[in-house]
Amino acid sequence: MFKRIGRLLASAALLTACALGTVQAAEEKAINFGIMSTESSQNLKSIWQPFLDDMSRKTGLKVNATFASDYAGLIQGMRFNKVDVAWLGNKAAMEAVDRSNGEIFAQTSAANGDAGYWSLLIVRKDSPINNVEDMLKNAKSLTFGNGDPNSTSGYLVPGYYVFAKNHVDASTAFKRTLNSSHEVNALSVAKGQLDVATFNTESWDRLAVTQPDKVEQLKVIWKSPLIPADPIVWSKALSDQDKAKIREFFTSYGNTDEEKTVLKNMQMGKFLKSSDDQLLPIRQLELFKQRTEVVASTTLDEQEKAARLKDIDASLSKLQERITELNQKTAG
Repeated sequence: MFKRIGRLLASAALLTACALGTVQAAEEKAINFGIMSTESSQNLKSIWQPFLDDMSRKTGLKVNATFASDYAGLIQGMRFNKVDVAWLGNKAAMEAVDRSNGEIFAQTSAANGDAGYWSLLIVRKDSPINNVEDMLKNAKSLTFGNGDPNSTSGYLVPGYYVFAKNHVDASTAFKRTLNSSHEVNALSVAKGQLDVATFNTESWDRLAVTQPDKVEQLKVIWKSPLIPADPIVWSKALSDQDKAKIREFFTSYGNTDEEKTVLKNMQMGKFLKSSDDQLLPIRQLELFKQRTEVVASTTLDEQEKAARLKDIDASLSKLQERITELNQKTAG
């Protein structure tokens, strides 16, 4: 009898240990949240940490922050399952969707209610350069700070509206061209290390809080059309259960006073539901840029130009069909 009781107790202990192990494993399940370091990682960590702590608490997942110095690091990280969720610009999100098994599920919104943000070109306040015409006219004497090649506002948008439409190659037009983050570009202009650089309104607002003296030294010489707000992307490799937890967290976050304060410090409004269709205008912009470059090319013969333009126009037509379909659904 005592042996049987002993066996029962041992079995119970084993079951308890297994149960505790299962709970512990669930508690220790982690996801990696990728954040682009458009400014110093120290600044971003202090801004994002309360949000990440809330995300861990509400989803039951351990959320590890990964701050990357360029978008390529986050895109590659998602491709190789090192990044599970990421805050990206639209162009970087397009790369993540196309190359890294990513999918858009949410979208940021501006704290002031703006539907997006704007790309900028900036110079020092005392610069004689006052507009794009001045900049292009004097380009050979200027040092230019371009953005990350996967940045929407730092590279793609000015690349089309400022350079491609004016038949200018930004990589060769200036005395010197460098590629850096938004914050590095802005601070370099303020210090006189760059003559002109790409920037954006969101980063301007953040810099006005963290280093207002530097913002006072800058002026804007060009502002783009509106850019859709940044998407939040997850890896399709995440389980449906984890996706449901993460989606619920994002779409419901910002209802309490404490959460509103966290978002305010991040200079954001509530997150909105979104999908890969958010990228349709960005895909159009990329193709328009390619089309302009092909038309202006002096190295392609007429047959090559015609073939490339045919492919680009076919892609643009498919995008427009999808946009028309979505507009009809909205109108209906």
